[in-house]
Amino acid sequence: MTEPVLSASADLIKRALDLMPGGVSSPVRAFGAVGGSPIFIASGKGAWVTDVDGNEYIDMLSSWGPLILGHAHPEVVSAIVEAASHGTSFGAPTALEVELAETIVEAIPSVEMVRFVSTGTEAAMSAIRLARAFTGRSKVIKFSGCYHGHSDPLLVSAGSGPATLGLPDSPGVTEGARADTVVASFNSVEEVTLAFERFGDDLAAVIVEPIAANMGVVLPSPGFLQFLRDICSQAGALLIFDEVVTGFRVGWSGAQSALGVSPDITILGKVVGGGLPVGAYGGRRELMQMVAPSGPVYQAGTLSGNPVAIAAGLATLRTLVPADYPRLEALGLRLEKGLAGAARAQGIAACVQRAGSMLTLFFERGPVTDLASAKHSDTARFALFFHEMLSRGVYWPPSQFESAFVSTAHTEGDIDRVVEAAHQSFERIR
Repeated sequence: MTEPVLSASADLIKRALDLMPGGVSSPVRAFGAVGGSPIFIASGKGAWVTDVDGNEYIDMLSSWGPLILGHAHPEVVSAIVEAASHGTSFGAPTALEVELAETIVEAIPSVEMVRFVSTGTEAAMSAIRLARAFTGRSKVIKFSGCYHGHSDPLLVSAGSGPATLGLPDSPGVTEGARADTVVASFNSVEEVTLAFERFGDDLAAVIVEPIAANMGVVLPSPGFLQFLRDICSQAGALLIFDEVVTGFRVGWSGAQSALGVSPDITILGKVVGGGLPVGAYGGRRELMQMVAPSGPVYQAGTLSGNPVAIAAGLATLRTLVPADYPRLEALGLRLEKGLAGAARAQGIAACVQRAGSMLTLFFERGPVTDLASAKHSDTARFALFFHEMLSRGVYWPPSQFESAFVSTAHTEGDIDRVVEAAHQSFERIR
């Protein structure tokens, strides 16, 4: 009997499963949340990607956020090629690091000095260490549903309340590693207040995504971030904004500028790397001068400040212009209204939550205000929607709890095609 001919993607995942856990290098890529086998991408140009079987898709992932200019932007590609032609890594300072640092410091008023690392995970881990060293305290408040990378102390989600230490989200995270992590619900003034009442004298920091993007896009309630700023200042704790997703995405100066609240430490990634691995953390001078070699807080990395990655980030930021943000806002609004209207037309219980050019379509009437309400979403229906969209040439994020991203490469026509695909998909799954 003749064996069926596998598609190129099916063949690759079959081979990859023998070689890599789940056949992938990061879990969500495996389509575990939506079922089926992942597609393998061969190339991207502008707002489109092409898989190894030659199928083309409007890309709504933008590599999970970094590609604000779209795929293979000529200025970014040229900068990468130019940098690589001079060498891919030196383990020594380069002029490009200084130029990118100058750009970040000029753009984000709360950042007076910055340290480059290779990932957002590394930046978050380092920011927590710095906060603990500066305050001489141990405990950190994080919020259920907010993701700050996979370092042990931060890989903790929902506890039963702020006075309860969270449970680890992964085997291998020890009791000791998570013992100083206090979990509260996003947008809950009451739970944060109780946490400070119980642990205030030992709270080094509050770490938060100012606009949550890892339980889907969830906006802070009016006054919530200012409350965090005030309670941290009163208690002598530091406020850390994880702007890995929102930095240079929701505005040139990040969510902190758009929302009018200044943190003590800012964590950056994604857009500042232009699609290559870059993370950063920064803050006021007195804090950052505690970092080695200026101070005693040790952090190092062979590939930190890698010239090729830094060149990509610098080219991205230099290519962005003020007019891009109103245009991204308009495209995001067009997509939001189109998706919401399509869901209503087909009688689908759904809500769209958006911040600028990032949004989530929740299969839940909403509003979604925290992880608990996000989890009310109909994930089975989302999975059906995802595959319907894929079959219509739209690559939507393969998880209910992720954000879709619009890039400057998307056109109104692209957005309208996505909305039309959504109309057809809703009709199929209603």
